[in-house]
Amino acid sequence: MEGRTTFVIAHRLSTIVDADHIVFIEKGKVTGIGPHQELVKSHRLYREFAEQQLT
Repeated sequence: MEGRTTFVIAHRLSTIVDADHIVFIEKGKVTGIGPHQELVKSHRLYREFAEQQLT
């Protein structure tokens, strides 16, 4: 996917953890945008998902 714009919809964080930008959607609303490390620091629910799925 290098050099291309690609949209991936996923529930498994391992699928998107290396993406340049992740858009987190809750109940139909965007609540977070950024790379994995930024969202882990700034988005509570994303951090909880990451802790459950990536540990």
